Amino acid sequence: MKIELQHLTKKFPAQGRKNRKEVIAVNDFSFEIPDGKLIGLLGPSGCGKSTTLNLICGLEKPTSGKLYFGDKDVTALAPEFRGVGMVFQNYALYPHLTVEQNIRFPLENLKGSEKLSKEQMQARVAEAARLVQIEELMDRKPKELSGGQQQRVAIARALVKMPDVLLLDEPLSNLDARLRLQTREEIRKIQKKTGITTVFVTHDQEEAMSISDMIVVMKQGVLQQIGEPQEVYDNPVNLFVAKFLGTPPINVFEGYIRQGNLYIGEEAVLSCNELLRESSAAAIEGKKVFVGIRPEGFVLKEDGAFSCQLSGIEVMGRDISVVSTHPSALVVTIRSIINAENYVNPSATQVRFDIKPNKVFLFDKETEERLR
Repeated sequence: MKIELQHLTKKFPAQGRKNRKEVIAVNDFSFEIPDGKLIGLLGPSGCGKSTTLNLICGLEKPTSGKLYFGDKDVTALAPEFRGVGMVFQNYALYPHLTVEQNIRFPLENLKGSEKLSKEQMQARVAEAARLVQIEELMDRKPKELSGGQQQRVAIARALVKMPDVLLLDEPLSNLDARLRLQTREEIRKIQKKTGITTVFVTHDQEEAMSISDMIVVMKQGVLQQIGEPQEVYDNPVNLFVAKFLGTPPINVFEGYIRQGNLYIGEEAVLSCNELLRESSAAAIEGKKVFVGIRPEGFVLKEDGAFSCQLSGIEVMGRDISVVSTHPSALVVTIRSIINAENYVNPSATQVRFDIKPNKVFLFDKETEERLR
């Protein structure tokens, strides 16, 4: 099922005596979710991710704009008629019901032509349980299950209705790190197997990038960028997107352009011809910029163009994280990821690097938009 959001806006009225301004949770939001794809809605807390999900499922009505499922306008359609399955962060299982009864519950509320016989319900429940691999847990109560098992029950309950759209609102937040990794892989397998159009809300960029066909990055209710995860990582449109994606995060410096070279502090670290078209480089001559360098963009070299003060070394197995500082850095700690085969003298006070041009981004210092 293709989903199309056309200029969706959601405003909440002001509350309390001090706050007299209305809150714009989603602001003129437009994008299309292709049929059968898994989309990651990504952004910091309070950016409007969950509100967007609630608009899609019908729990919230938009202040303005349109929402289409396929060619059908569902903007005013009640949630129960949208063919949507939803999985919440807290699972929302009925504690007095068994796993089987929890999964079957949505089917028991079907009416009219959609009403199913007991045999049909049993077949649907068995298929949903098989998809999420919990067939042996059907007689247990939720309190007898682990967090990951409860999450699978919640997913099975959403799938049993055979929805056109599956919505997942931070479904892994309550799981520990290892279980989160395992469960997100299972969600991806289930989505691939069923082919259901899925929207996955998370603030964890690694989570979104690892399982999504496309990611949508949001900030304060406004769409910042949409695209395939690797494309968004490699070509952020602004400083916010560049800083939000990546672990460790991108290193940001104050820099400037002089005589066709990019300077950080007093050092010319790159030629602008390696970063920009010749006409673009000429247009920003003398301009102050923000310079973003991905952690993997540093090449350890004794006579490298860029020098930093060494703070420490963190060994991470196949990689080494060189921790350093620089007076032009916006954040005190700079992290450079290099191959563990390189040797860094831990007693040295300075470390030098060359910079990989394809891992460097320039941003306008006023607008924070990417300079192409």
